[in-house]
Amino acid sequence: MSSTSPMADVVICECFARDGLQHETQEIAAAEKVRLIDGFAAIGFPRVEATSYSNPKVVPQFADASEVLRALPRRDGVFYKASCANPRAVERALADHVLGFGANEVSFLVSASESHSRRNLNRDRAAQWQNVAEMAREAGDAFRTIGTISVAFGCPFEGPVDPDSVLRDVGAFLENGITRIALGDTTGMATPRTVETMVRRIGDTFPEACLIAHFHDSRGTGLLNCAAACGAGVRWFDSSFGGVGGHPSKVSYGGGYTGNVCTEDLVNLFESMGIRTGIDLGRLVATATDCEEALGRPLLGRVTRTGLNPLIPGATADAVGAAAG
Repeated sequence: MSSTSPMADVVICECFARDGLQHETQEIAAAEKVRLIDGFAAIGFPRVEATSYSNPKVVPQFADASEVLRALPRRDGVFYKASCANPRAVERALADHVLGFGANEVSFLVSASESHSRRNLNRDRAAQWQNVAEMAREAGDAFRTIGTISVAFGCPFEGPVDPDSVLRDVGAFLENGITRIALGDTTGMATPRTVETMVRRIGDTFPEACLIAHFHDSRGTGLLNCAAACGAGVRWFDSSFGGVGGHPSKVSYGGGYTGNVCTEDLVNLFESMGIRTGIDLGRLVATATDCEEALGRPLLGRVTRTGLNPLIPGATADAVGAAAG
């Protein structure tokens, strides 16, 4: 379904600095965000969610979006993503791009259900699809573009989501020239069976689509769903160090814990399966610990406590034994 680096079998996007931090009530200084983002790129993540051009009144964590991007060092081959919910956000992204420091990847968001669209985006699905068409036109070829379908496997307000509707959304993104499409399990309702079924249906109908698995671990099924997606042909994944993240702190829905799949655990799983991630395993746990220190609390990574699986081919003794106390 997609091409990957010759040094890796999968492409993992590190989402700590955006999807992770949007759930946090404490605001992280721009300089600290820059340091963390550059650290993610330094250990081999080819995609890093850097920020969001969200309305600062709704998501104050990203009021510093342009400040972060201006200060961020760039590494060859790395895509730094900014999320854009509306045309105004794309205008801001383009303004930074013209000044020479903007993101080189942007994502456009739709919800698979009307209720989630109104709660999360403050507009109905039809209006948001009009936004997507306008955003795609405005963005042109200035960025690599990503389409995201939230609540693709179930909605916290409406329950089941019609898979045919998700299939139509994939087709609509493709019609707008967006071929990389993330399936968002926003509040952790997906199962390996529903993931495999959805991925295979989309692959059969739209083989040109490059699917991205964006799963949340709300009910402990995140790694299982990633493995199921990989088995069905997905090669691009989103995750966050420590499993942090979820809905914006001021836009509550879903209830309980809604965090992302945990990066260090996902890398460990894939490498244990012989699936190359391209990530520097010797620095993985130290980076996870760095994220814990940035937030001032232990996070949810199991590998952060135990170290990597000692059976991973080529894993160094330091990587296997490294674990926070």
